[in-house]
Amino acid sequence: MTPARPAPDFTALLSDRARRMTASAIREILKITQQPDVISFAGGLPAPELFPVEAVKLATDAVLTRYGPAALQYSTTEGHPPLREWIGAKARIPAANVQIMTGSQQALDLLGKVLISEGDTVLVEAPTYLGALQSFQPYGPRYVELPTDDGGIDVDALEELLKTTSAKLLYAVPNFQNPTGRTLNAERRRRLVELTGHHGVLVIEDDPYGQLRFTGEAAPSLYELGLEYAGDVNANHVIYCSSFSKTLVPGLRDAWVQAAAPIVSKLVQAKQGADLHTPTLNQMIVTELLEDVLPRQIETVKKAYGERAALMLGHIRQQFPGGVEYTTPEGGMFLWVTLPEGIDSTRMLERALSRNVAYVPGSPFFALGGGENTMRLSYSSATPEQIERGVAALGETIRGALD
Repeated sequence: MTPARPAPDFTALLSDRARRMTASAIREILKITQQPDVISFAGGLPAPELFPVEAVKLATDAVLTRYGPAALQYSTTEGHPPLREWIGAKARIPAANVQIMTGSQQALDLLGKVLISEGDTVLVEAPTYLGALQSFQPYGPRYVELPTDDGGIDVDALEELLKTTSAKLLYAVPNFQNPTGRTLNAERRRRLVELTGHHGVLVIEDDPYGQLRFTGEAAPSLYELGLEYAGDVNANHVIYCSSFSKTLVPGLRDAWVQAAAPIVSKLVQAKQGADLHTPTLNQMIVTELLEDVLPRQIETVKKAYGERAALMLGHIRQQFPGGVEYTTPEGGMFLWVTLPEGIDSTRMLERALSRNVAYVPGSPFFALGGGENTMRLSYSSATPEQIERGVAALGETIRGALD
């Protein structure tokens, strides 16, 4: 038998971009939470029992009957024209300014690819969405964090920062932010758009949860304010990303980007190199569900998440010890917990898992480190009984860490 050749040094052969890639802390925790006895507040998963399974079945049959083999064929990179037209009409922009993506994560990755050069300054919230950091990191940005409070990004701090810092891009989740659940208030939205426009900073508005408001009044999107500021869809410095994953079903992986024509043009080229196009059948199925099923599904999901958020907040007030702070979301899927100084939520996770409850430690959501005493809780996919037991177990865990 010929002796086995030594394996190449694969690590040495990796690109610099690959070396900058990191694993998702959330995905690693989700591996643990697959155990049936673990109550998970970790993953931001839509509630599967609310998925419109029968409606998707009927839509699939209708699409295959109407389109036949065309539903199973390659399609254009830009996306299924009726789907783009529907999105464009809702936003009051041409369909040509809409690019369909295979999930919002692809949108963030391709936006990073076409916008970020190594060393570019990218402004992010502190904390910010971990998936965006993962998407942008391989392209070598220099992150600068923006302080946040219950009103969202501190735009006074942004104004001072832009006097001395030349930034390429600002990334924000203004509605029910992941991870904090906070919402950027209306006054700050307008100032943010005006400041970034004045200083020539592009804005990526990531809005997967905007339709899931269960209390309070909606504010204009940054994209809408950007249109007002620019006066022309192709002069708008705000780029808008959204998805059908949180409002309809995540498994179809249909999302989109609204942007000025030069950016859409480059996204088309980047997507051609990534996956050619989002699956044709999936886009057609989503289009079939837009007018009737989607509005009803949004109402169903809003009601359920609102009830679960209220239940979790009620139990937190009862079960968590004094000195613990938490946000009160007006929509979406998450709330944010700040523990007393000195408690490390990453180290505490092992104790929580021993009580069969999981969460996501907060530190991975900070681009420049910190946040060791924070955690993200998701209420979207937990039952009332799991919320009651899980919050009680977390309360015991936190009290134990304080001792």
